Amino acid sequence: MARKIYDIKPPKTVKKAEKELKEPVAIKRIKRTEPVHQSRYKKEKRPVWVPVSICALIVVFVVGVYLFIKLPKADIIIWPKVETLSFKQTITADKSVDSVDTVKSIIPAKFLQVTKTGSQDFPATGNASNEGYASGTITIYNKFDPVSPFTFKAGTRFISDSGKLFVASQKIVIPAAKKSGSKITPGSISVKIQAVEGGDVYNIAPSNFSVPGLKGTAYYYSIYATSTSPMTGGYAGKVKKVTDDDIQGAKDVLTKKTTSDATAALKSQVSSDYVLLDNSILSTATSASTKTKVGTTADNFNYQVTVSASALAFAKADLDQFAKDYVVSQIPEGKTLLDNSSKIDYSAGLVDVSGGKAVLNLDFSSGVYQNVDKNSLSLSMLGENYSQIEQTINSTLGDNVSRKQIKFWPFWVTSAPRNQKAVTVELKFQ
Repeated sequence: MARKIYDIKPPKTVKKAEKELKEPVAIKRIKRTEPVHQSRYKKEKRPVWVPVSICALIVVFVVGVYLFIKLPKADIIIWPKVETLSFKQTITADKSVDSVDTVKSIIPAKFLQVTKTGSQDFPATGNASNEGYASGTITIYNKFDPVSPFTFKAGTRFISDSGKLFVASQKIVIPAAKKSGSKITPGSISVKIQAVEGGDVYNIAPSNFSVPGLKGTAYYYSIYATSTSPMTGGYAGKVKKVTDDDIQGAKDVLTKKTTSDATAALKSQVSSDYVLLDNSILSTATSASTKTKVGTTADNFNYQVTVSASALAFAKADLDQFAKDYVVSQIPEGKTLLDNSSKIDYSAGLVDVSGGKAVLNLDFSSGVYQNVDKNSLSLSMLGENYSQIEQTINSTLGDNVSRKQIKFWPFWVTSAPRNQKAVTVELKFQ
């Protein structure tokens, strides 16, 4: 192979050749075995926090830009002036209607009825004498000669040897005596007798009795009676008896109590959503009686009363609905009814419970304010500063605003954002 011949060698080639001639052979071999890239491309180690810091700065920057765009907002609070509209109206609560009729001034009424029966014992206040009549058994003997039976009519009186008079209430037939030679065995019969007067003085011991009606006749000494046991049951004392005033007083007291119970039961049927007017309650005593008659001797007696109570009630919601509908019908153009501003006072006029109608006198009022279109108002404020927003409110609502408040956020914001979602308009009422 032909060898290249250079008239003039390149500088690098000359230097390389000279260098190789000066170095020992062994050393040249060793240097040739060393990797060339380790000496030329040795990498330098860098700290870990450097890339982390760079990423963090980027995140902070992005978030800052996002918040700068999204955070700004404007809150506009407006206090509209409130005007009070007052009305007086007479309406009718009628049980025959089912809905509120503003034109006819009628609201529905609810008919309620309750029946209560009361029973109570009352003391008798009248005074009377109370006497017990002594009584007992006697044996009547008949030894009249010639022998024959003898008859006493009912009511025959017998007098004791101590002078106490008794009477037999039944008819008495005394058998005839039996005669044997000169010996006579009297016929006899036992009968019940009772003292003609009350009192314990007639509780006499066993005694002999004669018949005063036979005095002066042949029979007086032949017909007589005896008792083997004492007379008992006679006594005297003071007791109570029922008077006219007792019965009337019982009626008045029990009627009042039962009426109160019926009224309470009636009210308990009315829920808190309804109004029951006190003067719309009608109560009637349908029955009042006692089995005890005037003059009856007794310490107390029982009286019974039945009372029927009925009333009309109306729903609060119906009254509120009538007032609201009436006010709405009277609101001037461009005004809006203020929620929860209604006030209603009422009183009952003529009430016909049985007819199912009650007249109510209403005195009510509600607040109204100028219409505010918050959507269009917020649109007109986009990008405006404080003074421009004030001017917009004044030009739109004029004297119908009593107060206004404008807030920008965060602190660096000086005008409303151009994003309508970031601009809020709120109405407040004092």
